[in-house]
Amino acid sequence: MFTTLYGKLATVLLGLFCLIGTGAIVLTLYTTRLHFQEVNQKLNQTLAERIVSEKLLMQEGLVNEEALKEVFHMLMVINPSIEVYLLDAQGTILTFSASPSKVKRRGIALDPLKRFLSGAEDLPILGDDPRDSTRQKIFSAFPIESLSGSIQGYLYVILGGEEFDSVAQMLEGSYILRVSMWAVLATVLFALVTGLFTLRLLTHRLRALAVMMENFKRSNFSKQSVVAYQSHLQSVRAQPRDEIDELEAIFTQMVDHIHSQLTQLNQIDQLRRELVANVSHDLRTPLTSLQGYLETLLLKEGTLSPQEQRNYLGIAMKHIERLSKLITELFELAKLNSQEMTPHVEPFSLSELVQDVVQKLKLVAEKKRVNLQTDIREDLPFVPADIGLIERVLENLIVNAIQHTPEGGVVIVALSLGNGKMVMQVTDTGCGIPPEDLPYIFDRYYQVGNSEQGRATGAGLGLAISKRILELHGSSIEAHSVLDGGTTFTFHLGTV
Repeated sequence: MFTTLYGKLATVLLGLFCLIGTGAIVLTLYTTRLHFQEVNQKLNQTLAERIVSEKLLMQEGLVNEEALKEVFHMLMVINPSIEVYLLDAQGTILTFSASPSKVKRRGIALDPLKRFLSGAEDLPILGDDPRDSTRQKIFSAFPIESLSGSIQGYLYVILGGEEFDSVAQMLEGSYILRVSMWAVLATVLFALVTGLFTLRLLTHRLRALAVMMENFKRSNFSKQSVVAYQSHLQSVRAQPRDEIDELEAIFTQMVDHIHSQLTQLNQIDQLRRELVANVSHDLRTPLTSLQGYLETLLLKEGTLSPQEQRNYLGIAMKHIERLSKLITELFELAKLNSQEMTPHVEPFSLSELVQDVVQKLKLVAEKKRVNLQTDIREDLPFVPADIGLIERVLENLIVNAIQHTPEGGVVIVALSLGNGKMVMQVTDTGCGIPPEDLPYIFDRYYQVGNSEQGRATGAGLGLAISKRILELHGSSIEAHSVLDGGTTFTFHLGTV
């Protein structure tokens, strides 16, 4: 029980209410005692004065024994709990009505009597109890004066005697006090039961949330384990009522996020497997071809003509170049994906860069018999970017367009300004990309197959590199394609 939140809160609440109940009872007993003392002392405040005024208790310093016996007898009949003491002027006890064996003091401190007689202090005022050397009680007192007006002594009356010496006696002597004690206990018990029930209700949703989280963990983070809760929490997400609702909404959002992350991880793992397979294939193909031609040269050494040797070496050289390019792109993509990679941003003319790249690739287009054109507006502003990385993007897109455009086709590189940003487009009149492949062309090593052409478009590293470079510049790249109708790649860059 003490391991659960409800058990801990219930224990704390139980202890708190016990403390409150005990404090209330103690406070009630204390205030009740004070109230009884105040009322009793006020009612009997003039008792000693009336006795002194009616009886001559002392004369010339001598005690009037007969008068005292009469007073003692009268008070024993009226109220046996009252104790009467006759004091001299210094507070020494001269005689008393109590049993001699019970009186423990020989004298009484006069300071409480003087404060009582002055009337300047609120009641109750406690004085020494002759029956106990440490205890004090309420009293009534009045001075006994001589004919000359000097104080001969004091009449000291203890009110209540032993009636309220203990809590048990107070409870036995007061029906109202007993009822009050039971009322306090009943109130505390009712408040405790109500508090425990309320805690049970408040922690119910927390327990349900804990069960949901446990089920989510045991189901290997399956979203299906919390689907039943998510429909219930749709309204809570829009307007949470309290912290528990917010916690539930946050948890369901975490479930969605974790599920999304796991889905992405599974996809990434699948892409990794495909990447390994594609890299192995792309590396093995040129290596196998290269090995084959080199072995042919070794086996037919001396039998091949110079022209045949030159052809074999040329083919081997092409495979080496292909292999070198693939390895270079692998390292380049790994570098772009590293945390340390940050673009060196500086303002430059994108139109001039486009012209330079197009001029550099003119020869490639002419060999392929593709018409490479530009459509660039004049007076375009500078762009803040890494000129080397943007040049790499342009080269990738234009080379990719030339490779996928048949002889006699056209590749257009267009640059314009729209919505305050530079709009870069590379359009070709090539074979196009199938709709089912279009969302994946920027993934690493995703190969687009064309059944009609009977070939694949390659490993896809160039587009993946271009996408990553633009992401580092806070931009993105889009592709629009029509099968057998050409493809357009578009990206945007901010201006200075």
